[in-house]
Amino acid sequence: MSASTTPSSRPAVTEREAREVAEAAREQHWRKPSFAKELFLGRFRLDLIHPHPLPADEAAQRGEEFLAKLRDFVETKVDGALIEREARIPDEVIDGLKELGAFGMKIDTKYGGLGLGQVYYNKALALVGSASPAIGVLLSAHQSIGVPQPLKLFGTQEQRERFLPRCARTDTSAFLLTEPDVGSDPARLATTAVPDGDDYVLDGVKLWTTNGVVADLLVVMARVPKSEGHRGGITAFVVETNSPGVTVENRNAFMGLRGIENGVTRFHQVRVPAANRVGEEGQGLKIALTTLNTGRLSLPASCVAAGKWCLKIAREWSAAREQWGKPVAHHEAVGSKISFIAATTFALEAVTDLASQMADEDRNDIRIEGALAKLYASEMAWTMADELVQIRGGRGFETADSLRARGERGVPAEQLLRDLRINRIFEGSTEIMHLLIAREAVDAHLSVAGDLIDPEKSLGDKARAGANAGVFYAKWLPKLVAGPGQLPASYGEFKHEVDLSGHLRYVERTARKLARSTFYAMSRWQGRMESKQGFLGRIVDIGAELFAMSASCVRAELLRSQGDHGREAYQLADVFCRQARIRIEELFTRLWTNTDDLDRKVVKGVLSGTYEWLEQGIVDPSGEGPWIADATPGPSQKENVHRPIR
Repeated sequence: MSASTTPSSRPAVTEREAREVAEAAREQHWRKPSFAKELFLGRFRLDLIHPHPLPADEAAQRGEEFLAKLRDFVETKVDGALIEREARIPDEVIDGLKELGAFGMKIDTKYGGLGLGQVYYNKALALVGSASPAIGVLLSAHQSIGVPQPLKLFGTQEQRERFLPRCARTDTSAFLLTEPDVGSDPARLATTAVPDGDDYVLDGVKLWTTNGVVADLLVVMARVPKSEGHRGGITAFVVETNSPGVTVENRNAFMGLRGIENGVTRFHQVRVPAANRVGEEGQGLKIALTTLNTGRLSLPASCVAAGKWCLKIAREWSAAREQWGKPVAHHEAVGSKISFIAATTFALEAVTDLASQMADEDRNDIRIEGALAKLYASEMAWTMADELVQIRGGRGFETADSLRARGERGVPAEQLLRDLRINRIFEGSTEIMHLLIAREAVDAHLSVAGDLIDPEKSLGDKARAGANAGVFYAKWLPKLVAGPGQLPASYGEFKHEVDLSGHLRYVERTARKLARSTFYAMSRWQGRMESKQGFLGRIVDIGAELFAMSASCVRAELLRSQGDHGREAYQLADVFCRQARIRIEELFTRLWTNTDDLDRKVVKGVLSGTYEWLEQGIVDPSGEGPWIADATPGPSQKENVHRPIR
């Protein structure tokens, strides 16, 4: 195939083919234990997270020293209001972060980085993100999913030596997967990388390239056509942004995170040396998913920072603002919101620190824990910010600049709400995370009984699967009947002035109930299970609450044992667990009592135009144009807005 070959159209992909591509990309085996995986199987393995793992003394010392320097920098050099107003991080701030080493926090010291673990990396992101969420995104996109992480996991020694020192001190990187018509369905990826001698030739368009406008280096996912000597498939490449044929065609603007440099990048006949290929051909999606296993943990860190700030503002404002003769905090309607914010912030920090330390420890497989942390934190942080706006009333809806202009404290509550909204979408939307986690959660079942519900399997395959399933379930199901959660003395080490042992017994009992519910649903729906996305989402949400309850109790006990606000931590963990239990019971009710079937009928009616009359009486302010921009490969017709920072 010649280098000038370009796709005539986007790949036509069936639903089954799309699933097969996604399935091939996921890690097929569990080589290490997983607390969350066991939880979904009805086994509460508290021993995997308790006693709470801790960073080594030397790592903690280096981390604390860097945090002190970073705090001084953000307090004296970062003006979050300016970044919001001008929708741009000043170049001098970015240069200062580079000099500080913030661009190489996760990069090994032998390549010029700081060599921080996930725990202190996340603490740093939380700190800098509290000053300006846009800076948090800049650093996270560069290190969590940009060039450093894929090279750390899959790169050659030569690639690490070439690129990591640049990423640690001078260069900005970005990760390019999404296309105008491809989001969470990578089987339809249209960007191509055609082999030509010692190079590959890239053609295609990438959308929502965070850091792409200012990036020096890109990780690009492209489809290599299968040919003689080339297995083909979606493949990862490191691309120099200043290569001929690379054009940043647009800097995108959003409702929040106004300071991020997110764009549209076009590749036209871009020559990339084969030496810049990361991993083997066809490994691109696996590289992306593996990178995200820990990369997603940076998002919960920003959510923890948001929760802490919400709590601070809620405390200060609710004590100062009076209604009907007393501070608004003393009115139950407001007080319950403050309690929710305080308890949930404690839980999010517990989940994030636990998952991060587990990542550093590398003793457990945390693919589900990382995904649960991202899912849970993004949803709960949004709710906390919404509650803060409600507590602030009209002032919560007013911009910080407007508040300052009329002589009041410039509290950017509405900005926080806008900035947090994207967390429920990027790095896997809530809906996609539900499906991803559900797939991993039922992996044990599909491993032994998957062929039973696959319509394309032969009778012989089904018979063998039936025999294997019989052996598995004969051992597994009886264990779901009883457990430590039914013994009053279980988990007694969590019983002090405040008793958390009952919450852990609840987690153990509920994990078994969750597993039984999943088994019943698989027996009932079999091959149709994958279409029951409402059910699967609720199953995952229950698991997320149970994980958060477990992490909160373990963190409270850690703080108590260290003499670090242990009594107060126990109080917060207790309140959080009680709130979580109410949510869990509602989710269990909605597993079987819901409007899922009716909703599907209404959707069919909406799409067929049955309810079009309901749309009458309005005007549509939307502009003209296609729903999805044309992404036909070819030379760029636009000015290159690439703006490297040096």
